[in-house]
Amino acid sequence: MKKDIHPTNYRLVIFEDLNNGKKILTRSTVASEETAKWEDGNQYPVVKVHISSSSHPFFTGEERIVDIEGRVDKFKAREEAAKKAREAKTSKKPRKSTTTEAKKLGTR
Repeated sequence: MKKDIHPTNYRLVIFEDLNNGKKILTRSTVASEETAKWEDGNQYPVVKVHISSSSHPFFTGEERIVDIEGRVDKFKAREEAAKKAREAKTSKKPRKSTTTEAKKLGTR
């Protein structure tokens, strides 16, 4: 194994989830200017994250659909239009051949 490839500056850091305010004290090498007091009375660096295991739908069991700008509705409308176009195409009667097409085929 290679030596001295892993960081050695691990320290206790508070990770704060911005969705639900949950705080987790763990070891990390991430840099942070902000500090906060933990339950044990000591000051630790704070890293604010947008999502963590306490708010992620996979870990909480909650399934949420976030539809910004109606993307799901637009997709469903395009899908429905394509379906109608396929149905219209298959329901058309076969057209009669023109004389130009008949000449190409060698029939009149």
